[in-house]
Amino acid sequence: MHPDDPRTIWEDVPAGDLTLRIRRPPSAEDLIDEDEFADDERLPYWAEVWPSGRVLCGVLAGMSLERRSVIELGAGIGTGAMVAALRGARSLSTDWYPAAVEFSEWNARNLGLDMEACVVDWRDPPPAVLDRAPFDLVVGADILYEARNGVALGVLIPALCGPSTEVIIADPRRPDARGFVEAMESAGWSYRREDIPVPGRIDETGPIVHVHRFTPPPSKHNEPVVL
Repeated sequence: MHPDDPRTIWEDVPAGDLTLRIRRPPSAEDLIDEDEFADDERLPYWAEVWPSGRVLCGVLAGMSLERRSVIELGAGIGTGAMVAALRGARSLSTDWYPAAVEFSEWNARNLGLDMEACVVDWRDPPPAVLDRAPFDLVVGADILYEARNGVALGVLIPALCGPSTEVIIADPRRPDARGFVEAMESAGWSYRREDIPVPGRIDETGPIVHVHRFTPPPSKHNEPVVL
């Protein structure tokens, strides 16, 4: 499905004092591809703006990001990266679904944003992205829903960070997030957590999202975190 497909729908995404009007597919379920699932258990979660994504948007809307470099991982349609761009960041939206990147680019153009987007497989990130590191801010929403995600991010995130990078992950209390947080703390990363109510629609994950914030240990920011 393409962004200009008449079956797509408009959604208003709250973000602090901002509202993003974005275009997306009507349902993630409509995009399920049996061949893709058989190959790598891929499911098109990117097609919806989940509660954690709305919380991340609100967090970013409250930050001063002028001229800071921001990368959103597992961005889907890229609402977090869009909010960062609206706050003045040099923003990069990434996802492993080419269709998600296409929607991200379309929505950014429609909003008049100077935002980039590209396909990134966490296990094999393109050199063009790694060469841009370190980023000032690495963000993601609901990206720790499987243990294998934490393993991949434990390698990728340090590679994207410098000594002063901040990592922000909004998570709807997924069970597999705990192992990732514990591994980051064990590796010396500074950590704190905020519990933020979900704005708007609440799904089965509940009304509260954990916002995990990390900063790297001195001199070890590029070392992989082993889960």
